[in-house]
Amino acid sequence: MAEPANAPAPRDLVVARPEGLYCPPGDFYIDPWRPVDRAVITHAHSDHARVGHGHYLAHHDSAGTLRVRLGDITLQTLAYGETIEHNGVRISLHPAGHVLGSAQVRIAHGSRVWVASGDYKTEADGTCTPFEPVPCDTFITESTFGLPIYRWPAQPALFEEINAWWRANAAQGRASVLLCYAFGKAQRILHGVDAQIGPIIVHGAVEPLNQIYRAAGVALPPTLRVTDPGVDAATIQRSLVLAPPSAHGTPWMRRFGHYSDAFASGWMQLRGTRRRRGVDRGFVMSDHADWPGLQAAIASTGAERVFVTHGSVAVMVRWLAEAGLDAQSFKTEYGDEDAVEGAAEVPSEVPVRGSPES
Repeated sequence: MAEPANAPAPRDLVVARPEGLYCPPGDFYIDPWRPVDRAVITHAHSDHARVGHGHYLAHHDSAGTLRVRLGDITLQTLAYGETIEHNGVRISLHPAGHVLGSAQVRIAHGSRVWVASGDYKTEADGTCTPFEPVPCDTFITESTFGLPIYRWPAQPALFEEINAWWRANAAQGRASVLLCYAFGKAQRILHGVDAQIGPIIVHGAVEPLNQIYRAAGVALPPTLRVTDPGVDAATIQRSLVLAPPSAHGTPWMRRFGHYSDAFASGWMQLRGTRRRRGVDRGFVMSDHADWPGLQAAIASTGAERVFVTHGSVAVMVRWLAEAGLDAQSFKTEYGDEDAVEGAAEVPSEVPVRGSPES
């Protein structure tokens, strides 16, 4: 019987299986979505780090978040750039710039080198080790925001907007409730805002992760819980409140009276998304690479072969093929934490326009 047209070539160091992305010579998986014996984990967001694996390998800085989220797991950790060998495959982890401990997975077997990006962001944000290009033959890239419309504001401009919104609300005696994901975005906001404007209150899903970031040496301002002694109406009226999207519309929010609310997400680039969230403001902020970032990251690897995973897969594959690369896709069960994290924290596509140079 002839092989199916999409059968993996013998040179492939990573193939798609029902359990996840699998390295045949190494006999391990990268961010598998079904239970397996050995899993290399790029980061601790819930669509990439799941329960049930026999053995986990991740970066040192992911240990705290993985154990908070997954419980008592068998976990081995590596430093960035440290190499181990398993079944003749050399494995190392390299900075992805996504969240604390996020890593690209470099696997080398013989003369072949593949890199699986996990989720990544190319602009440094001060809360995790910045993205590092890793030369390879084949690159497996995400494409969460793989459309030309997605272009992020620079961090100083973003925080100038957030600070101005908070400052104006505080002057009017209204709390500023900013909905953001508890792991990653919340800590970026804490690190970047002007804490002199007023007190900062965080939801119960956020503070345990703040503690992990602080333990890793990330500078975050003091934070309060709304139930802490001394948190009174006057405190609340000047405060910035960070809460996961799942808190929106719950009784917990009633404590803040007549507040102004906003949502921080890359999806806020689209005004319709902001309306659907039903909030006063939208801040364009993502822990993923935007369109120029994806282009730059892929080019920086020197890879001639690229596999695209979750997001705007068809658009990115087409763009890469038009740029002269061997571009294909892997079907995965990863999502965007903007869509999936909210459910875990509390116990359509636009056609591409232009050439590859757009």
